[in-house]
Amino acid sequence: MWERYSDTLVVYVYIAVLALIAIYGLHRYILVYLYLRHRHDRYKPQGQFAELPRVTVQLPMYNEDMVARRIIEAACRIDYPREKIEIQVLDDSTDHSAEIARKACAHWAAKGYPVKYLHRDNRIGYKAGALAEGLKQANGEFIVIFDADFVPPRDILYNVVDYFTDPKVGLVQVRWDHLNRDASMLTKSQAIFLDGHFVIEHTARNRSGRFMHFNGTAGVWRRKTIEDAGGWEHDTLTEDLDLSYRAQLKGWQFVYLPQFCAPAELPPEMIGFKQQAHRWTKGSCQTAIKLLPKVLRSKHLPLRIKTEAFFHLTNTIVYVLMVVLTVLMYPAFLSFYSPLKTHATTWGQPLFAVSLFILATCSATTFFIFSQRELLGAGAGWKALLYMPMLMALGVGVSLNNAMAVLEAIWGAIRRTPSEFVRTQKYGVTGLAKRSWRNPSVLTLRRLGLPIIEIAFGIYMSCWIFISLYYDFCVSSVPFLCIFAGGYFYVGFNSLHVLWRMQQEANEASEAAAVESAEPIST
Repeated sequence: MWERYSDTLVVYVYIAVLALIAIYGLHRYILVYLYLRHRHDRYKPQGQFAELPRVTVQLPMYNEDMVARRIIEAACRIDYPREKIEIQVLDDSTDHSAEIARKACAHWAAKGYPVKYLHRDNRIGYKAGALAEGLKQANGEFIVIFDADFVPPRDILYNVVDYFTDPKVGLVQVRWDHLNRDASMLTKSQAIFLDGHFVIEHTARNRSGRFMHFNGTAGVWRRKTIEDAGGWEHDTLTEDLDLSYRAQLKGWQFVYLPQFCAPAELPPEMIGFKQQAHRWTKGSCQTAIKLLPKVLRSKHLPLRIKTEAFFHLTNTIVYVLMVVLTVLMYPAFLSFYSPLKTHATTWGQPLFAVSLFILATCSATTFFIFSQRELLGAGAGWKALLYMPMLMALGVGVSLNNAMAVLEAIWGAIRRTPSEFVRTQKYGVTGLAKRSWRNPSVLTLRRLGLPIIEIAFGIYMSCWIFISLYYDFCVSSVPFLCIFAGGYFYVGFNSLHVLWRMQQEANEASEAAAVESAEPIST
C-alpha cells in the first residue's frame, strides 16, 4: 500500500515540475511573439541637443591586468568634445593591475585626454560601491558605464545621446557583441545564449512597454535617474537589475537600441563561465526577493508589466526545477512503467518520451534559431540548428551550478548575509594567460565538490541510457538522455581540467616565488 502511494506521489511531483518548466518555456514563445509584433517599432530621438551635454565615462575594474590598457585606450578614443567628457577609471585592484591602470591613465592624460584614476583601498559594495564613489566626483549629466572587458566603439555617444532629449528617458542600452564568438564551442554557445537575450528578450520587453534592465555595461544613464531611484545599492549581486527596476518603478523610461553594439570578450574557460552564470543567477534571484513583491503590489502598473516582471525575475527557478526533474526522471518512470515491475501502462512510454522532448527542447530551439536569423541572416539561423544539441547540453550541465546560486540567494535572504562579488577572469582575447595565485591550494574539496557531483549526474543518466537500451524500452528517449549525460559530463570534466591547470599554474608561481626570494649561498 505504501509503495503504491509513494509511486503515485513521485509521478505527480514529476508531472508538476515538468508543467512548471513547460510554462516558462511557453513564456519564451510569448517573447518571440512580442518581438515579431514590435520589431519595427523603432525609437527615434525627439530632437537634437543644441549644446552637447557633459558626460562621465566610468570604467569599473578589479585586478584586470590583461584588459586594463585596452579599455582605457578605447574610452579615451571615444569621439566626443574633450571639454564635454571625463573618464573615470574606478580601480579597486589589489595586485599589479593597479600600477598598469595608473600608468595607462597617466599616459593618456599626458596627451590631453580627460582621464582620472580613482583607486579605493577597500571593496565595500564591490562594483556598485565603486560606481557610487565615482558618482560623487563625477561632473557629467549623463553617466556611461563600460566593464573592463568591453571595447566601446568611437561613435557610441553620438549614436545615443540625442535620445535623452526626451526628459522621461532615464537609460539607453546598446546591444552586446562578442570579440571571441568563434574561439571555441563554449564561446560560440555563450554568444548564441546572449544573442537570444539581446535580440529577442530586450527588444520584446522594451518595445512592448514592459520593464527591461540595464546590463551593467554598454549603457548610458541620466544621472538624475540614478539619484531619483535611490542610487547604487550593493545588497544584491546584480546592482544593474536592481537599479533598473527601482528606476522604472519611479516612472523613468528606458530605450534599447539593438542597431548599435559594443563588443566584449566571452569567458573562454568553463570555470569563468560558471562563475559568471552563478553571479547573474544569484543576483537575479536576490533582486526578485527584494523587489518583486513591490512590483506586484504596485497599483499603477498594468497587469502585462507585472506578469512579465514575474517571469523575468523568477526564471532562475527553472534551474532548480531542472535538477529536481533530473533526479526524479527515472524514479517517476519506474513508478508507472518498468520491465522490473509487474504492472505497466500503455501511456507510460509516450508520456516519458514526450516529457523528455519538452524538457530537452522547451522552446529553446525556436528561440535561439530565430535570434540568430534576425541578427545574422537566414543562413545563420539554420546554421545555429547544428549547435542546438550543444546549447541544450550546456544548459542542462550548468543547471547544478545555477541551482546552487538560487538556493544560496534564498538562504542568504533568510539569514540576511551579504554575498561576495566574484569577478570573471578576463584574458584580453589573446589566449589563456597565466595568473598569479596567492593561495597555491587550488584543488580544494570546496572547488572539486561541484564538478564531482556534475560527473555523478552524468553517470546517473548514463546508467539509465544503458537500462533503456538493455531492456529495449522507451528507446526514443535515449537521444535526449544522451544530451543530459553529455551536458553534465562536459561541464564536470571541463571544470576539473581547468582546476587542474590552475593548480599547475599556482605550483609554478609558487616555485618561481621561492627561487626569487631565496638568498644566495655564501662561499
